Amino acid sequence: MLCPSCGADNDRVQDSRSCEDGRAIRRRRCCIQCNKRFTTYERIEHFVLQVVKKGEFRESFQREKIEQGIERACWKRPISADVIRRLATEISSEIHSDFETEVPSRHIGQLVMDRLAELDQVAYVRFASVYREFKDVQDFVAELGPILKNASSATKNNTDASARGGSLK
Repeated sequence: MLCPSCGADNDRVQDSRSCEDGRAIRRRRCCIQCNKRFTTYERIEHFVLQVVKKGEFRESFQREKIEQGIERACWKRPISADVIRRLATEISSEIHSDFETEVPSRHIGQLVMDRLAELDQVAYVRFASVYREFKDVQDFVAELGPILKNASSATKNNTDASARGGSLK
């Protein structure tokens, strides 16, 4: 493994741990030449899954692109890097189990949006604004409509339950 600091091809593994629910091995390495420490991940190489983009062109599936998109959507939100990594891994695993050779990019985007909707509404709207290519404020309003409706009905149900002396869990 080439050292990211000095480029030497001589390192030693200091620690190896299973990660991503046993789907990868995280290795902590130390360059023998410059003593810089760095981390590498070893994953099973799956068959080459192609993503079919909007213009019908194809590119190789990259789990990292999912993680980067989620990171951008969750920027300055109270969501840890571990949660983002786990979410990207879950989505990637679901894609690999459902598709053998090609996956439509719209399917990937929808999976990410569904998971972000459960995780954080702000991150969901941020991702949706890019993924669905919002053109103006009306696009945001249209996307927020169902969220606001669900929030107001949940508030109303909690208020009704409180008025009756009960509570919803």
